[in-house]
Amino acid sequence: MPNQDILDRLAAVVESRKPANGGDPENSYVARLLHKGPDAFLKKIGEEATETVMAAKDVDHGGDPAKLVYEVADLWFHSMIALAHYGLTPADVVNELARREGLSGLEEQALRKARAREATGD
Repeated sequence: MPNQDILDRLAAVVESRKPANGGDPENSYVARLLHKGPDAFLKKIGEEATETVMAAKDVDHGGDPAKLVYEVADLWFHSMIALAHYGLTPADVVNELARREGLSGLEEQALRKARAREATGD
């Protein structure tokens, strides 16, 4: 399926827009966000998360589900900028989701709490 590779292609574009890779903040939105630093793209992630929540609430009241898809796409896109900044890729997220496959959410929470206790020595 052609869409399965879109995350990899988009990640490559984001990577190419990093200032270290020649991304020009004057000509690229992604390069501008990366050039401004984490505060800029993290703020956008917060804004997009809020817009996603609002779109979902609108769907609950008869709003267009396509608006929710649009907002989630914006959220994912800005999250990909953060991943790239921190040297991570969408594949890292997909691998984490694969690792969690088959675990119940409650089991996953319990595992995280146990790991946190081990890390703090409690």
